[in-house]
Amino acid sequence: MKPQNIESLWTHLHWLTVLAQQGSFTAAALRLGVSKAAMSQRIAELERAAGAPLVQRTTRSVRLTEAGQRLVEDMREPFEQIAHSFAGVRDLAGVPRGLVRVTAPVAFARQQLVPRLADFLRAQPEVRIELDLSDRLSSLAMEGFDLAIRHTAAPPDTHVAWTLCETRSVLVASRAYLRRRGTPREPQALAGHDCLHYPRAQETPTWHFEAKPSAPRITVPVSGPLVANNSEALRDAALSGLGIALVPDFSAQAALQSGKLQQVLPQWRSVGAFGERLYAIRPYATHVPQAVTAFVGWLREALSEGFAP
Repeated sequence: MKPQNIESLWTHLHWLTVLAQQGSFTAAALRLGVSKAAMSQRIAELERAAGAPLVQRTTRSVRLTEAGQRLVEDMREPFEQIAHSFAGVRDLAGVPRGLVRVTAPVAFARQQLVPRLADFLRAQPEVRIELDLSDRLSSLAMEGFDLAIRHTAAPPDTHVAWTLCETRSVLVASRAYLRRRGTPREPQALAGHDCLHYPRAQETPTWHFEAKPSAPRITVPVSGPLVANNSEALRDAALSGLGIALVPDFSAQAALQSGKLQQVLPQWRSVGAFGERLYAIRPYATHVPQAVTAFVGWLREALSEGFAP
């Protein structure tokens, strides 16, 4: 059998690297915009040309063989360089264009990002946004994201980070709850209230407060009928009168502005509950597509005023 010309296998090799990133034929086919059958056929052709199995298939996922892993590792950097070079050529036209894959926290994306996106997409008609709503920390390079929006105290030093805006944590409750149970006048009083909190690693849930930056902290053990790992859920529980919730300001902004929620202990600053800033984070790269730069610039302007009610 005549060996296949290596130049005819460039696409096959690229598809193998995408398969390694995505972990399944279905996900890889979706990422490439091709059918699962086409994906499977290209990998089979590549295995025949290589004369060795490259992929171990299971019903739900795939694993690379030693030979497949070696190919992927050797090809990753060249393909990344090709992608960067092509993006640079396209950017010479001066108009932001192309797909920007973004991952963002669920609550922030639903409440603050998605309602604003139409303005950006109308202003940049050549740009498309693929938005992944997830609270888990994704590996940007491995999962193919161009950008992550993160709510954190400090971004990872392995990535480039732009500060989008300052945020703060706020205590909120409905008028009905406060009429029924009274309004706390100091943090220590929270120990006698139904507190709706985000689960943390410590066994005993606690909230921490300062009267002003660098002032002595007050730590209060809290308990209540609901624990939830999503600030929207905590806010909605507070809206229903279930208790006092500690949430990021971007989750409470609309309900505070409308008067459906009241801020509790506004003179005290919550410490350590959530991140203090929103960041746009991207992997290090020699070239940043104009579409990514334009999107980050728009985000910084759109969020510059923060989320004060």
